[in-house]
Amino acid sequence: MQYLPIGKLKHDLLKKLLPICDVNTDVIVGPQIGEDAAVMDIGDKYLVATSDPITFATEDIGWYVVCVNSNDIAAMGATPKWLLVTLLLPESATTTDMVEDIMAQITDACFQFNIALCGGHTEITPTVTQPVVIGQMIGVVDKDALVTSSGGSVNDDLILTKGVGIEATAIIARECENQLKEKYDTQLLNNAKNYLIDPGISVIKDAEIAVATGGVHAMHDVTEGGVTTAVHELATASNLGALIYSEKLLNSSKMYSDITKTLCEMFQLSPLGVISSGALLIASDPDYSDMICQKLNNAAIDAEIIGKLTPLNAGKWLAHAENNKEPLPIFETDEITKLFSTE
Repeated sequence: MQYLPIGKLKHDLLKKLLPICDVNTDVIVGPQIGEDAAVMDIGDKYLVATSDPITFATEDIGWYVVCVNSNDIAAMGATPKWLLVTLLLPESATTTDMVEDIMAQITDACFQFNIALCGGHTEITPTVTQPVVIGQMIGVVDKDALVTSSGGSVNDDLILTKGVGIEATAIIARECENQLKEKYDTQLLNNAKNYLIDPGISVIKDAEIAVATGGVHAMHDVTEGGVTTAVHELATASNLGALIYSEKLLNSSKMYSDITKTLCEMFQLSPLGVISSGALLIASDPDYSDMICQKLNNAAIDAEIIGKLTPLNAGKWLAHAENNKEPLPIFETDEITKLFSTE
């Protein structure tokens, strides 16, 4: 028997599993590869809903669950408002202090992002070996302000905020601290850990600024599988191809920081395929792209045009110097899973 790898289900399998929900006309955006959340018509507005677990990180998982779920809502142009949390805790390893710490992280993050914690479920169970936190986030958006991953157009610029591997940098520093202490100084380790907050794994502000500037056709939250997988997902949702400029990603200190590069090289992880919450992928009208980047930069959010959307028959490519190019890689198993491999 062949077992499936850890991480997200592969796209081909997921396509077979996703239902076609056409019986309820209130569902505006249903299950679809590349879309960050579901959208339902509730009258004068749209309700936007998502669900995401935290499985890679063990430290500060309460902060992660709020950010990761609110990012899905923000990427649809919506405002995240209400959160429910399911907390599964390991048998014979859970303490009162642990539970109180996780809940404090959740409430602190909700306070910072003006989100209401509405309820959920807590349980100690022998089916998990470490805490698992699952969030369900709900938001709202005006009907004329909805942004989807499927809204991209040919020749749209692709803008990336903050850069590759933000979440991965924080996870590596926290989960591999002892290994890093043997090779690097405390300052690098602390800076890497702080990537959770600075530049941060929330894209709420990124999305708000981009949408307010205008010209945004599509957005997508960059998570498991990294930046190039996110490009695949947005382009697939929009039924388009894509051309990504590798020098804009890997030769730019804004998009690939020295700290992230150091950690990826140490653990032999491709920066293009590591979990990258904190980065927002934006497809924009070329007439607005420079203005969007400028507004983001003015708000201390790094932003760079890293490629463009192309006709579907042009394919999806990663372009290098001197007109060399290769098929755009897709990472159906996130590179960071190598840290947790038991092989």
